[in-house]
Amino acid sequence: MEIIHAVHVFVKSLLFLLLWSNCEGRESEHNHVTCGSLVKLLNTRHNVRLHSHDVKYGSGSGQQSVTGVENADDANSYWQIRGKPNRPCQRGAAIKCGQAIRITHMKTGRNLHTHHFSSPLSNNQEVSAFGENGEGDDLDVWTVQCEGIHWERDEDVRFKHVGTDVFLSITGEQYGHPIRSQREVHGMSTPNQHNWWRSMEGVFLQPSQVPLRHDEL
Repeated sequence: MEIIHAVHVFVKSLLFLLLWSNCEGRESEHNHVTCGSLVKLLNTRHNVRLHSHDVKYGSGSGQQSVTGVENADDANSYWQIRGKPNRPCQRGAAIKCGQAIRITHMKTGRNLHTHHFSSPLSNNQEVSAFGENGEGDDLDVWTVQCEGIHWERDEDVRFKHVGTDVFLSITGEQYGHPIRSQREVHGMSTPNQHNWWRSMEGVFLQPSQVPLRHDEL
């Protein structure tokens, strides 16, 4: 009887450990930024969120402007994380460090983009939103620069542009009318304190394709 009891205790302990490790694994999965998710991206140095709107630059490329805003509730600050052109990532799959992605503005369907135009305020490299219905060109592709294996939600990361090697940055310059107090977003050639970003509010998709809500949307 003692042997049978010991076996039962062992089996129960083993089952508990298996269930615990499975739950831990699922919890870990839920800490990742995933393909298809809608997120707001905070520049942690200047405490503003990446933003766009149907307002064109008055100089440079004349494309849709991209800015930083302090208002955390602005719906124009949502962006969708997507795969490269013609190479979609699996919906709900965790984004890997070093992975090439597109960052698509939810409201206008244009992709985060940069090219060899000077930005209007700081004379760094202009960052715009480009394309139609989520399709632009090969200058819409960025890599996620982070520690470890996957992009963690509470982790500060950088976005490096594949085509021109600049980092998505904000250094604090502010626009006047018609986008008063919004900050200039631009590309910088070196990694520094101005190009750290963190995922904030959003809907994070899981491999089950059931959206996991985070704070608001």
